[in-house]
Amino acid sequence: METGHGEHEHGHEHGHGTTTWAMAATATLHCLTGCAIGEVLGMVIGTATGLHNAGTVVLSIALAFVFGYALTMRGVLRSGMGLASAFRVALAADTVSIAVMEVIDNTVIVAIPGAMDAQLGDWLFWGSLALSLVLAFVVTTPVNRWMISRGRGHAVVHGMH
Repeated sequence: METGHGEHEHGHEHGHGTTTWAMAATATLHCLTGCAIGEVLGMVIGTATGLHNAGTVVLSIALAFVFGYALTMRGVLRSGMGLASAFRVALAADTVSIAVMEVIDNTVIVAIPGAMDAQLGDWLFWGSLALSLVLAFVVTTPVNRWMISRGRGHAVVHGMH
């Protein structure tokens, strides 16, 4: 949480102290926001246009990375960093987190019988998508906690303030 003086109140030092579950959950939620926008948009576009299941999954993954990186870059760019540097920070901060989320949520959707063939008006389409994102959050939070405690992942973003 910002204090107004550019400092953070997270109860830890990146890479040195205790990384809290709250900090990991916050980082994961931030990542999940971009992933969810891209994942949902990809699934909706793929389903609405009749794209093959594999094409829909690839589109969803690509958009999840685009939106995930874009959300991080938006904040980093606001701090005055240049575009190339902001992109490098986003890559360092989000790549592992987005990749884990995408593996989990796409595995869940593909594993649920009929989910990939469900249409936009079907509860199975939205229910499987929601379940996949919740499970991705649950699995990715400990990954982010581990990374932040080692000065990686979202610690890179917070360390630049």
